[in-house]
Amino acid sequence: MRRCLRILGQNDCLFLECCFFPLFSTKSINFFLFILMNIYISNLSFNVEDSDLRQLFEEYGEVSSAKVIIDHYSGRSKGFGFVEMPDNEAAQKAIAELHQAEYDGKVITVNEARPREGRPAAKGGHGDDRRRRGGGGGGYGDKKKRW
Repeated sequence: MRRCLRILGQNDCLFLECCFFPLFSTKSINFFLFILMNIYISNLSFNVEDSDLRQLFEEYGEVSSAKVIIDHYSGRSKGFGFVEMPDNEAAQKAIAELHQAEYDGKVITVNEARPREGRPAAKGGHGDDRRRRGGGGGGYGDKKKRW
């Protein structure tokens, strides 16, 4: 008997399709799973830490995770973070009440997080321009002898 699992995303829900099939017959069972509501918080003070964010949202319900995004090079907060809550109603209430609220001296923006969109590839220096303009060249052995 072989087993396979497939995960299918549809809107805000996630479906897990579980198939158990012997050699010539197929049976599939669909399970419905709930996804955590992911909340995006921006314009955070640089002093806010993960525990502060968790504590702020725990007033509205259970918090699965709270993360302030840190700059890799400076080690300082980037001024935004994410909170995951399993109860959608509690999450919606938190979004409604905390959006445009003052927290730690700054007015924060709170929204449901959207999936990250693909970014265009970074262009390093003059990479593409040199190929189009025909410039550049050079390299070992390309120079004309002067004598």
